[in-house]
Amino acid sequence: MRLSISHRTQYRFTKPLVGAMQILRLTPHSCLNQTVLDWRIDVDCDARLRDSRDGYGNCITNLYVDEPVTSLTITATGQVVTDDRAGVVSGLPIDLPAGVFLRSTPLTAPDEALCDYAKDVAGKARSTLDRLHTLSNSLGARMTFDAEASLVSTDAASAFAAGRGVCQDYTHIFIAAARAIDIPARYVSGHLYRRYDEDAQPASHAWAEAWVEGLGWVAFDPTNGICADDNYVRVASGLDFADVSPIVGVRRGGGIEEMSVEVRVTRSPARRQSQRQSMGKSWQQQSQG
Repeated sequence: MRLSISHRTQYRFTKPLVGAMQILRLTPHSCLNQTVLDWRIDVDCDARLRDSRDGYGNCITNLYVDEPVTSLTITATGQVVTDDRAGVVSGLPIDLPAGVFLRSTPLTAPDEALCDYAKDVAGKARSTLDRLHTLSNSLGARMTFDAEASLVSTDAASAFAAGRGVCQDYTHIFIAAARAIDIPARYVSGHLYRRYDEDAQPASHAWAEAWVEGLGWVAFDPTNGICADDNYVRVASGLDFADVSPIVGVRRGGGIEEMSVEVRVTRSPARRQSQRQSMGKSWQQQSQG
C-alpha cells in the first residue's frame, strides 16, 4: 500500500524565542516491511538541520534555531509503500540484541498487580507467540481508551491501575507485562492509516514489538488488538516513549508556549516507484494515541 503522510507541529510563543535545539524523530527508514519513497522536513524560519542516527538506529534530525521567532512550524511529509508481513519485522538497517529490551524503565516498571496479570496471561498459553497474542487481546477488554485519562509522564503501572489511557499507555503496559515474563519488548512510534477515517489526527500512533524465537521481532498493537500490517508506518523504537518522542529539546526565551499537532495519513494511487530516500526540556513533548 502506498501511503502519504504529513506530520505538522506548530509552536506559538508569548515572547520571542531567543534560541532552541530540538531532536526530531520524524523520519522513517526502509526495511522489508516498508519502503520510503521520499521524505522531507521543512521549518518555516531560518534554521539548521543535521541528520544522524541515535543509539537505537533511529533516524534523527537535530534542529537549531538561532534567530528570534514568535512562532515555529515543523512539517514532515513523505510517501511510504508498506507490505503486510503478518506482524514480523525484519530487514532493519540497524538493530540491537533482543536482550537489551528486557531492561525496565521508570515508564515501564511493573508493580505487583501488573506482574500478577502478566503471570496469569502466561499461564493461559503454551508458546511465546500465544502469550503475546493473549496479552494484546486482553488489554482491549481490560482497558478503556480515554484521551483525557493520562499524561506523557504516566507510567504503565498507573495506567493499568486506572484502566484507562491512550495508545502510549496500552503500549507501556504491554511492554511491562511482556518483560515481566522474560519476553524482550520495545516501544514503537509511527503512523496508522485508518481506512475508514482519513481526517486529521492529533498525534502519531504507538505500538510494541516483542521478540519471538524463530520469528524475530513481531509487532503488536494492543490498542486495537492486532498485529501491525500494511496500515502501519514504523518511524522509531526504544525502551519506552522517552526514547522515541517525535520532538523534544530545549529553548531559551519564548515565554509561555502553545503547541498543536496535526497528522494526516492518506492512501495514494499506485504509480511507478523510485527507491530513493531523502532525509531531507522546556519544550512540550508530544504524546501518542
